[in-house]
Amino acid sequence: MISGVILFPGAGTNANHHSLVAIETSIKQSQPNINVRRVDFAYRIAGKSFPDRAPVLVKTVQNAVLAAAKDWGCTTNQIVIGGRSMGGRMCSMAVADTAQKLDVAALVCICYPLHPPKQPEKLRTEHLPQINVKTLFISGTRDEFGTVEELKNATAAIGGSVTHKWIEGARHDLKNRDDEVAELVANWITALRS
Repeated sequence: MISGVILFPGAGTNANHHSLVAIETSIKQSQPNINVRRVDFAYRIAGKSFPDRAPVLVKTVQNAVLAAAKDWGCTTNQIVIGGRSMGGRMCSMAVADTAQKLDVAALVCICYPLHPPKQPEKLRTEHLPQINVKTLFISGTRDEFGTVEELKNATAAIGGSVTHKWIEGARHDLKNRDDEVAELVANWITALRS
């Protein structure tokens, strides 16, 4: 049973980013009894533009999940976590963290930043084999942070079942595709519940 969803923003935005709001709205319309929480990273709250190091960001994800489980009266494995770009990557790292295992229902990675633009050799994949939950990846077919083929190859290492959804012609920002992305996420979460 899915009790809630927690969403995290990308590096240059905050939890009020229109794409996260669209996802929350879509989930609430299709599943009104699911809790949804959008969470900011501490550096954004402090007014900084540059993200903290990964361990600090991962800790934020872990703490947010524990707090939500307490607030919603559920276990962490009834919560889906995910986010855009860096937010999704930090969620994936939190799920893969073997030192402090975060047991969640599923993972959503929108525009996963597989590597920096034009630097395909700098892959951000070392933790992927430790992921053992159902995972949804949504990316544009022209994402400069990872091609369709690169992302398929990298995510083949994930232990849980992986679903890919591609936004045709879209780049990393998925500009003007919020409703499409939100519907994909909401439908996937609805399918998890059935």
